[in-house]
Amino acid sequence: MKKLLPYLKPYWFVALISPLMMIGEVLGDLCLPYLMSYIVNYGVEGYSPLDPKHGAPLAAKLIDIFLGADATRMEIIILFGILMLCVTLVGGFFGTFCAYTAAKASQGFGNDLRRDAYSRVMSLSIEQTDKFTTGSLVTRMTNDITILVEFVEHMLRMVVRSPMFFIGGTLMLLSLNVKFGVVLLCTLPIQLFAMVFVIRKAVPLFSEVQKKLDRINSVARENITGARVIKAYVREDYECDRFEGANSEMRDTNLKVQLLLTFINPILIVSLAFATVAIIYIGGLQTQIEAAGMTTGTVMAAITYVTQVVNSLMMLTMIFQTISRAGASSKRIIEVLESDPVIKGGNEREGKDSEIAIEFKGVDFKYPNTTGKNVLSDISLTVKKGETLAVIGATGSGKSSLISLIPRYYDAAKGKVYIEGRDISEYDLPSLRRKIGYVMQKSELFSDTIANNIKWGKDDATDEEIRVAASIAQADSFVSEFTEGYDTFIAEKGASLSGGQKQRLSIARAIVRRPEILILDDATSALDLATEARLQTALREAMKETTVVMVAQRIASVRHADRIAVIESDGRIIHCAPHDELMEISETYRDICASQRQNVEGGAN
Repeated sequence: MKKLLPYLKPYWFVALISPLMMIGEVLGDLCLPYLMSYIVNYGVEGYSPLDPKHGAPLAAKLIDIFLGADATRMEIIILFGILMLCVTLVGGFFGTFCAYTAAKASQGFGNDLRRDAYSRVMSLSIEQTDKFTTGSLVTRMTNDITILVEFVEHMLRMVVRSPMFFIGGTLMLLSLNVKFGVVLLCTLPIQLFAMVFVIRKAVPLFSEVQKKLDRINSVARENITGARVIKAYVREDYECDRFEGANSEMRDTNLKVQLLLTFINPILIVSLAFATVAIIYIGGLQTQIEAAGMTTGTVMAAITYVTQVVNSLMMLTMIFQTISRAGASSKRIIEVLESDPVIKGGNEREGKDSEIAIEFKGVDFKYPNTTGKNVLSDISLTVKKGETLAVIGATGSGKSSLISLIPRYYDAAKGKVYIEGRDISEYDLPSLRRKIGYVMQKSELFSDTIANNIKWGKDDATDEEIRVAASIAQADSFVSEFTEGYDTFIAEKGASLSGGQKQRLSIARAIVRRPEILILDDATSALDLATEARLQTALREAMKETTVVMVAQRIASVRHADRIAVIESDGRIIHCAPHDELMEISETYRDICASQRQNVEGGAN
């Protein structure tokens, strides 16, 4: 938790005021039992405040100031009743202001912490987000930070309230009669033992609760995003059972925690009942002894103070519970905040004066934390500026892995990748990625208008630039058919669009930024051949100076590229040449062509 304290520093002033206001509220609450005892003793019982045995100098002074020496019982009751009301109003003011300042400090703390945690998540490398899992990151950003916000708010209020009630109530109780303190000392060891025992057992379970919540979020997210697949394969029952399993684990772990915590309150309540009976018994005996000076009002005040002391222990239990939960959550948040990005950029913003746009030199690649052979082996390849390079190969041969090295989503295990003659590790990451327009296999669209989705590629793009990019991507035709055109709102993840429409909008998003390098990772797989042909023709005409690297499965998609790199099943590139030359020298390429031709002819037959 110490590592998160700097997030409270900007709000130190309101954080300091909050416990100070709480002191005022508690002092008011501690005064009320004494005032009540004055009402009973001098208003109801009729004792004189100047009586040596039953009197109280403070009560006598107040009566003398406000009422005079000849005050009646009813006047005394009204006086101290009004004083109790005034003390309650003042205490209420302090309590309200305390709640406001505690909320202001805790919410500011949560806002800043959530902002930095989110920024850190955005800066993490792909392998790190995969390691944390999306469900866990969502839980940490929401539930864990909410727990920490509640912890800060409780600490600013309860960390003063509980000890003050405990210490102040005990002192007030002893000031009434020392024998009442003996009653309290007899019950405290039992209460403290129960608290320590239960909290020690419950603390480890709070971390387990958060892990179970991670699991629920992960399953729920997968099921919601994959709803169409689930329905298509009629797997609703299976997924409901899977969610029920995660939900049951969460319930069982939470139940263990709650069962442990339920033991505390009954023990405290029973001890309070015994203490109350003991005080009434002692007070009853003392009132029968004239010399003891015990009064009914004193007994009533003692019962109230004992109740305050026991309630302070209940509050202390809540504080320990909050601390335990916050401790588990803080570790998870700190784990995110202290996760340095595996891939860090350099300081260079521009490349060298080179005719080579992209170059791979002896590159080997294997996904982090995996075993077995390399995905890519000894890749040496150059792509000139303005050239179109296609990458083709069998499924799982490493095509997408190859192009993911260009924007540094991953680093090569061996060898170097160069952009414009400069090692990509020397580039500032944002500068490197601004050079690149990347269209992935899976089209990712956001809940926004079509125009704003395209403007993701260039946030200051004009309406004309958006329309031109969409026209090149063959998207303008279907966008124009929508009632609101480019202002049409897209459902989450583009659920309201077909696969081909989503791909074309993703391509338009990359085109609008006019990148130096355009990467198309099987980005036209959902398009028919005629639409794809028009798209490629428009790309060649509109972006002649742009270097294009495209991954595709279909020969028809790559045959017009300047060169085609064929990735073998072992992750090596043996041949890289135009279509006609590959047909002569590459057996793998000929096999791909033959299989696709056979599929087409078979389909025709």
